[in-house]
Amino acid sequence: MKAKNINMIGNRMLLFFILVIFNAACFAQKGVPLSIGISEILHSNVLGEDRTINICLPDNYNPDDSIRYPIVYVLDGGVDEDFFHIAGIVRFSTQPWIDRFPQSIVVGIGGNTRRRDFTFPVENTEFIEKEGFQKASFPSYGGSEKYRAFLKNELIPYLSGNYKSNGRQTLIGESLAGLFSVEILLKQPELFDDYIIISPSLWWGEESLSKNAEKFLQTNLKKNIKVYLGIPNKEEDIRMYDEAIALSEVLKRNNKTHFVFDYIPDELHSTVIHQAVYNAFKKLYPKTVYSKE
Repeated sequence: MKAKNINMIGNRMLLFFILVIFNAACFAQKGVPLSIGISEILHSNVLGEDRTINICLPDNYNPDDSIRYPIVYVLDGGVDEDFFHIAGIVRFSTQPWIDRFPQSIVVGIGGNTRRRDFTFPVENTEFIEKEGFQKASFPSYGGSEKYRAFLKNELIPYLSGNYKSNGRQTLIGESLAGLFSVEILLKQPELFDDYIIISPSLWWGEESLSKNAEKFLQTNLKKNIKVYLGIPNKEEDIRMYDEAIALSEVLKRNNKTHFVFDYIPDELHSTVIHQAVYNAFKKLYPKTVYSKE
């Protein structure tokens, strides 16, 4: 009899715990999805393919009001790349208690063709193996001119026509995307107002882009721009550091660039982008709502 009572108590306790777990599961299922943006597929006639465009809108974005916003473009902007964490940095910098930068639309351009899209044509690829890469790892390359045309003639007009852009634009690129950002800065600087360039792969083409930087700027730069150049620990790759220093000397001499060089010794090439983007907003726009004059 005693054993029977114990079994009944045990069964009731088991049933009680099952009900608790079931109710907890039901409660959890009542939550609402948390979304920070939308993804669109944009067909590019220039590239001959579809591209995924990830978009994070400001909190108070309203298609029916008169407020318009800057756009921040993230070149490696897939959801499995840098879209989420950079959108977070922009959101932080635009919070009303920070107010370092205006409320902005963040646009991440997805895709896994960066070695094709972010490199310019070269006469030969012998330098690739000298830089520690296999030539086979660049099965397609030299597409940067087309990609610049995609940005200028398709993506930027599409976003301006479908979202409330005020025409002010920031470009963010790191590594090969940093190389591409430098190419736009030198060849088509009018496309963007702020350039956030991080650990750029200036070794591509045996440094031919940076070697001609001064000539390109003198020919093409007609407006004032802001440029941030962030570089990780030089001990990891002293040549990349030296290449960045050489580019920084050119940028410092140009009177149309508000230029910031940022050496970040605590970061590596693989880890630098998050800290560098945060630093870029802080250094290009140092004042916050509570800053003293």
